[in-house]
Amino acid sequence: MSFVSVDNVSKRFGSHVGVSNVSFELSAGETAAVFGANGAGKTTLIRLLASLSRPTDGQISVGSEPLVDGDASVRSKIGVVAHETMLYGELTARENLRLHARLHGVGRDVCEELLDTVGLADRGGERVSGFSHGMAKRVSLARALLHDPELLLFDEPYTGLDQASLRRISDILDGLGDRTVIAATHDLGRGFELADRLLFLHNGRLVGNLDAASVETVGAVHERYRSLCGGDPYGPNRLGGAE
Repeated sequence: MSFVSVDNVSKRFGSHVGVSNVSFELSAGETAAVFGANGAGKTTLIRLLASLSRPTDGQISVGSEPLVDGDASVRSKIGVVAHETMLYGELTARENLRLHARLHGVGRDVCEELLDTVGLADRGGERVSGFSHGMAKRVSLARALLHDPELLLFDEPYTGLDQASLRRISDILDGLGDRTVIAATHDLGRGFELADRLLFLHNGRLVGNLDAASVETVGAVHERYRSLCGGDPYGPNRLGGAE
C-alpha cells in the first residue's frame, strides 16, 4: 500500500501550467529524488505536496488520507525544508526552534537535541541573521524534524551550501531511516546516491519514473536525464554531481 499517492495532479497559474497530470506513488520509507531543470515544475510539486498550494486538478494523499486545506492531522505528518529557509532572522536559532516546538506541542529538549544533530549546539544562542546560508539551512532542517514527521520534503537541499553544511546535511539525509522522503534537486549525483526512486520532470510533466536500482551509475542517470529531459539540469557543460 502506498504512503504517498499523487493522482493526475495539475497546477495552473492562469495560462501557465506548473505541473500537468503528474501521477506517482511511494511506499512508506521510500526516498524519491525529483530531477528537472529550472521551470520544470519541481518547486510547484513540492509546494503541492506540502499543502502550501492547492492542485487545480487531481488529488494528493499522504498515509491514505487526502491532503486538503485545513486538515491538521495530515499536515502534521509532513516536514518541509524549502529552498528559502523562511526563518526569523532576528531570532536566535534556538528561539526559532522553540517557537515551532510550541506550535507542535514539542518539548524544549527536542530543540537542543536537534541543534546538536545539525551541528549547531554551540551556535544556538546566535541570531539567524548572522548565519551563512548553509547554517541557516541546517536550522531549517532541524525545524522540519521537530515534530518527527513521517514525510519529509526538500526543495534543492544541496544548493548554496558550504562544505561543512553539505557534509552535515548529506549525512542527516542518509540517516533518516524509515521516513518517506521526496527531494527536488539539480544534483543528479547526490540525488542518485540518496534515492530509491528517480522522478524526472520536464515542462511540468513527469517523463520518467525509475527504480534507482535499475540504474547502475551516475553517468547512466545523466544519460537518462538527457534522453528524457532533452539536456542537463544546469545548462550546457554543467552536469550536477558529475565527475
